[in-house]
Amino acid sequence: MRISSVISPLRAVGALSLAAALFLVTPVLAAGGDAVVATVGNHKITEAELDARIKPEMAALESKIYDLKHQTLQSMADEYLIEQAAKKANLSVPDYLKKEVESKAPKVTEADAKKYYDQRKGPGTPPFDQIKTRLIAAMQNQAEQEQREKLLAELRKAEPTKILIKAPRVEVASAGHPSLGPANAPITIVEFSDFQCPFCKRVERTLKQVRDKYGDNVRLVYMDFPLPMHNHALDAAKAGRCAAEQGKFWPFHDALFADQSKESPQDLKATAKALGLNTTKFDACLDQAKYEAGVRADMEEGRVLGIDGTPAFFVNGRMLVGAQPASSFDQIIDEELAAKGTGANKQAKAN
Repeated sequence: MRISSVISPLRAVGALSLAAALFLVTPVLAAGGDAVVATVGNHKITEAELDARIKPEMAALESKIYDLKHQTLQSMADEYLIEQAAKKANLSVPDYLKKEVESKAPKVTEADAKKYYDQRKGPGTPPFDQIKTRLIAAMQNQAEQEQREKLLAELRKAEPTKILIKAPRVEVASAGHPSLGPANAPITIVEFSDFQCPFCKRVERTLKQVRDKYGDNVRLVYMDFPLPMHNHALDAAKAGRCAAEQGKFWPFHDALFADQSKESPQDLKATAKALGLNTTKFDACLDQAKYEAGVRADMEEGRVLGIDGTPAFFVNGRMLVGAQPASSFDQIIDEELAAKGTGANKQAKAN
């Protein structure tokens, strides 16, 4: 989670009120039972039928509510730390932030902005002189946000914050899927992914960073969730399983994400050949759609869990959606390791 500013108490209370209201609704919807909640002529619709129909949406909503509450509690805690530090320094909060943040943040010069501009400009980018004032202001704001985060890190170290609300968890039917890391790792990250999804490709580097950092404490499990909008995603998912049949899932996985333009059936067969697979077996496996039912079972599992896009992750059953930065994984993993009392990280090992 990125804390770039301290929110007002009114915003915090408002956010928590919304979350609390939603949580009051959730148990009613999740209770289930034979109670009739609607009729159509003589036909009855029970609460259990309603709950089954909205289970995916409720799972996603529950995760979002937890994230909202967690973020708001962290912001309220940070606000308290700032207030206490300002009081100790005999300063008002604005004066304290000016002293500890604004005055200590690097001052962005026109030369800094021009260098940044030159490194990132592209076709259609307005001339530097037209945007330099806004660019300098934005870069200065970023510098101050980073300085504020450094300050908060120091304050949190002196007065650690404990978020006591419990995260929602789900059981994911991931047995038998390709994995990296020890089977007994204290942290299991289940990824629902699409070989043609650009955001899934983007998060690959992040996942490597996470595995490098936490080593044998983390196990990564791959599950398929090809999206209908990607014309070869289903083919690629089936091909991945054909590669797994020959013990080559992860090399095949890496090759597909390395070049997402080569995922037609012909390209998939060429990739299998390049990786040294038995092409006769691989081609027959792919042509016969041997593992399509398994792929579709993953898709249904994902939908039941509330997934509607990729990538989506479950870290020890806790949902994390999208191409998140490493810090988002770190936050959950650190909380889970602390709860389990796990010690120092070990060197990563791939199964």
